[in-house]
Amino acid sequence: MKKYYFFLFAMLPLTASAFPFELEKQLNGAEISATTQDIDHNMGAVMLYNYGRADAECTAVFRNGPEAPRTRKATLAFGQSETLTYKSNRSIIRLRVGLTCTLK
Repeated sequence: MKKYYFFLFAMLPLTASAFPFELEKQLNGAEISATTQDIDHNMGAVMLYNYGRADAECTAVFRNGPEAPRTRKATLAFGQSETLTYKSNRSIIRLRVGLTCTLK
């Protein structure tokens, strides 16, 4: 029985400690794929891919608790991908991202 508890205790550091994302998308006719990724305890990213036939301009607003919102912008041509990153001064508990894209 002691070995069983030791094994469970030893496996605790291997569990994932990912923080949740809340991604709100307003694509306005743009054909953009957006996926989120946590990089570190205080870094997150949104990966964008334009699979539409027209260029698109995207703006992402990252919000993390009491910190001031940070804005990142990207212009995506047809078939182009871009990664927008956010680094916080403290550990992220929940990252809210507002993504707005428009056709050029």
